[in-house]
Order: sequence, then structure tokens, then C-alpha cells
Amino acid sequence: MAKRGKNYQESVKLIDKNEVYTPSEAIDLALKTAKAKFDETIELSVRLGVDPRHADQQVRGAIVLPHGTGKKVRVLVFAKGDKIKEAQEAGADYVGAEEYMEKIQKENWFDFDVVVATPDMMGTVGRLGRVLGPKGLMPNPKSGTVTFDVAKAISEIKAGKVEYRVDKTSIIHVPIGKKSFGNEKLADNYNVLMEAIVKAKPAAAKGQYVKSVTLSSTMGPGVKINTGKVLG
Repeated sequence: MAKRGKNYQESVKLIDKNEVYTPSEAIDLALKTAKAKFDETIELSVRLGVDPRHADQQVRGAIVLPHGTGKKVRVLVFAKGDKIKEAQEAGADYVGAEEYMEKIQKENWFDFDVVVATPDMMGTVGRLGRVLGPKGLMPNPKSGTVTFDVAKAISEIKAGKVEYRVDKTSIIHVPIGKKSFGNEKLADNYNVLMEAIVKAKPAAAKGQYVKSVTLSSTMGPGVKINTGKVLG
């Protein structure tokens, strides 16, 4: 196992491994342990008591964070006709159809962060499922990325809309902002996202729903949050 750097080792000393913290305490510690020279991302990781192998226990949705993520999001839109102009005027970074499908397939091009598609383009986009799916880039109606209202979808994404989705290990990983946001903005984003995840509990989920909640900076250690007080 690779030896951790000096900053990481110093950061670990600030956290009691046997302690669980309130959300506000965890945010404060995540900021204190973000010692890198760049503006580190603060990420939320939530382990849920669901079995993602079952369709009725999937947890997936999207929410607009009050203060965004601090990241410039590049949007690729699959559309045709009047929707091309609508997407361009709304601020899409790339808009097209078959030409982008071929660029992805032949050139392994992935200079985008989110894919939006109009419903009539899903036949084309569906052929990219094997490459977009594993990267979490496949458009989906549940996250609002399959829609004829491309202008609304793009504006929400640019404003800080994030998708949360349980992975095969039953964990949701979502960024809630940057170190430069400070405590208050990160707390606002955390609460909005955590409330959405709690509300998204599937009816088929039995037992404890929120198993563990952890906050961490890009280069820092994880800070455990008390699962009995996940909403701060």
C-alpha cells in the first residue's frame, strides 16, 4: 500500500476514528483537512441499506444544489431540428446527432460531463449505451436528461444540478461543492442533497436505510457523520 503524504497524515490526526460527527462538525473537519494547494472538492458518500440488483430498490434522482458544485459543467446535447438552436442558445457546449455518436465511438471522445437528449434521439443515443452507461453518462428521464425541454435541462445543469445514483456497492457519491465555498454554502448544499436522498427511500427497502454517511475532501480522509442526525 502506498505511503500517505505528510498533509494526509497530519489531517488524520484531526479526526477521531471512533467518533461520529454532526453534519456541521463534519463539514468543518473536511475543510480543515483539505490541505492541498488547489481548491479541493468536498464529496458526500452515503451507504444505503438497499440491494441495487433489484429494480425496486434503485435510488436515483437529480437535484439543483443551491450554490452549485463550483465546477464548470460541459454539456453535450443530442437533438435535431429546432431543438439544436434552442440548446445552443441555452448554453450547451456541444449540440448534434450522428456526428457526435461517431466521434465518441471512433475517437473515444469524452470532453463532456453531462449528456442531454430529446426523446426522439434516444434511438441514436441508445447505441452508445455500452460506453456511456459505465461512465454514468447515459441520459435518463429520472434525472431530467431525456426531455424536449432542453433549455430548462441545460440551465439547471449549468446552475448546479447533480445526479445521485446508488452504485453496485450500495453507495452514492456526490460532490457538494469546493473548499472555497466555506461552511455555510456547503451546509446548504449538503442539506438539500441529503433530504433528497432520504426522501428517495424505496418502499421495498427494509431495515436501516442510511447505513453510513461520510464527508471528505479530494485529498483528505473521510469524516463520519452520525446517521441519527444526518440532516443538519
